[in-house]
Amino acid sequence: MQLSKTEEQLMQHLWKLEKAFMKDLLNAFQDPKPATTTVATLLKRMTDKGFVAYKLYGKSREYYPLVKKKDYFSKHVNGLIKNFFNDSASQFASFFTQETDLSKNELEDLKKLIDNELKKK
Repeated sequence: MQLSKTEEQLMQHLWKLEKAFMKDLLNAFQDPKPATTTVATLLKRMTDKGFVAYKLYGKSREYYPLVKKKDYFSKHVNGLIKNFFNDSASQFASFFTQETDLSKNELEDLKKLIDNELKKK
């Protein structure tokens, strides 16, 4: 299952905060802040999708993520590779290195990362 763009934005705040009450989430947004009802609706949808849970303290809910940011991102990247690059990581890497504006230093850092992974295998 996937998050909408607005749900993803809210999830980014929740990942950063780790645990948050409604007021904490609202404070995390820049002005103009979304309406409380909007955030409540998004949290309800995200809870129903299994991305968020909460602990009840009286009438207040403390929300926390059920999905790790790394896991969510990894699933997206793997889906992107599968759907747009014929399930070929090398086609993705080729596109990424040629079509993005990476500096020579960034490319060298990327090469080091790949070399380190090759040593592990």
